[in-house]
Amino acid sequence: MAVYSLNANCELVGGCGPGSAQEAWLRADLAANPRTCVAAIWHQPLFSSGIHGGTVETRPLWDALYEAGADLVINGHDHDYERFAPQRPDGTVDAAAGIREFVIGTGGAEKRTLATIQPNSEARKAGIFGILKLELKPTAYTWRFVPVSGTTFADTGEASCH
Repeated sequence: MAVYSLNANCELVGGCGPGSAQEAWLRADLAANPRTCVAAIWHQPLFSSGIHGGTVETRPLWDALYEAGADLVINGHDHDYERFAPQRPDGTVDAAAGIREFVIGTGGAEKRTLATIQPNSEARKAGIFGILKLELKPTAYTWRFVPVSGTTFADTGEASCH
């Protein structure tokens, strides 16, 4: 599995929009290096039920990843845990070719509450600390949220890559 680490502080990297240096590099690298499983990680999510909500500036990155058949996007920013169904960059479910997004903002900063629950949010929990354990395999991946000791929230699953 290939993992791309991207910078979604768009104003600091010359933008994230169509034609920006980062978006152009991502598209070129995805085209030159096709892979069975692709994941990307950056800070601000496109979709989130947390108090910050989604960051639309990251949509061009999602567009590039979706067009290349990417499987996962992992974000933080909102201080909660959330897992979305595989979806298109416009937020519609796409079980066959969509990208599953995880928001993992449970690393130890102050706890926050959820705001408006977004469409396609399959699992979520606020007010908790923990980590997401991903096992990235050649043609699939598994996930398990591991809460801090004394907490009982759990979310586990597995999926095949596109």
